[in-house]
Amino acid sequence: MSPTSDHGRVRRSYDVVAEEYRERIGDELAHKPLDRALLSALIEQSDPDAPMADVGCGPGHITGWLAERGVRAVGIDLSPAMVAIAEREHPKARFREGDFLHLPAPDGEFGAAIAFYSIIHLDAGELRPAFVELHRVLRPGAQLLLAFHLGVEVRHLAQWWGREVDVDFHYLEIEAVVEQLTATGFTLEARLERSHYPQEAETRRGYLLARRTA
Repeated sequence: MSPTSDHGRVRRSYDVVAEEYRERIGDELAHKPLDRALLSALIEQSDPDAPMADVGCGPGHITGWLAERGVRAVGIDLSPAMVAIAEREHPKARFREGDFLHLPAPDGEFGAAIAFYSIIHLDAGELRPAFVELHRVLRPGAQLLLAFHLGVEVRHLAQWWGREVDVDFHYLEIEAVVEQLTATGFTLEARLERSHYPQEAETRRGYLLARRTA
């Protein structure tokens, strides 16, 4: 983690809500057919012999879903409490503690990566270095699938499910994310927007599928 970053606030906040988060969010893919379809498409297009990274994996529910389908899934998260829960709940997957800006992986380790609702905790100036890191750990030709909240606001939480936290949620304009991706050696292959499902927070969602080409 960069010594000048404020990711400690994010780490501590997710540590505080980790168990509650798992209870509330841990089965979310069951009611997200589009997410499952996009993940399945990513699996189909990826090298089955290469590991796939789930960056910002939280309690590991998506990492575990991938592992159940034969993927060599590796979840990475800033929160030690989240990583501990993920290891407990999803023994078929592997998990590592690490920061988005300094991923715990060698160059070119992964044949694909996803980042679902994790870039929303990055400041605007951190998007490019985060994508540089993803580019570094991906193999040439590997795909990257992103999901995030659409908008321009920053929502701050001081209370989350009755617990004291200190965390910001950055809503992002899809064109701004595309610009940073293409500037860091990715080629955009698909983009999609959707409204929220009934079980989700009432935000519009964006998805981008890009490929490391440079």
